[in-house]
Amino acid sequence: MKVLAFAASSSRQSINKQLAAYTGSLVKAAEVEILDLNDFEMPIYSSDRENESGIPEQAQQFFTKIGEADAVIISFAEHNGSYTAAYKNIFDWTSRIDMKVYQNKAAILLATSPGPGGAKSVLAAATGSAPYFALDVKASISVPSFYDNFDMTENKITNQALVDQLSTAAATLV
Repeated sequence: MKVLAFAASSSRQSINKQLAAYTGSLVKAAEVEILDLNDFEMPIYSSDRENESGIPEQAQQFFTKIGEADAVIISFAEHNGSYTAAYKNIFDWTSRIDMKVYQNKAAILLATSPGPGGAKSVLAAATGSAPYFALDVKASISVPSFYDNFDMTENKITNQALVDQLSTAAATLV
């Protein structure tokens, strides 16, 4: 089984990337590929730009990566209650290839933040819109107060209730 995991963030120190990678490690007997959205950076989407230059190769590469996976784990960073500009731009370009961006893949959607809100607003938006983009959400989990619940040295969740939730979610992908 091949699992594609990524943070919907371009931060090089992304706590959401750490959460996505940790959750991927819980999927039994899976090969997990961790994507970095910085590898898919493109000009800001506009219909004018698309008409003039077409769809950038990075959008096709992102779409292909999803197509090659059996399942997807996405951890959403929240900027002002919504998606990061980096994720939204990649998603917008990729949706021009096919509105079914996620190609009916099983998925775990996650979100975390340093504070107690756990990026719940963006997670709710992503979960709510998933069916429109052919994403089969098996679990959706918010991890509040990341630094209180994640051991940065060991790269693992320390809160047993969250470990149990994430492990149960990981099992849904197998």
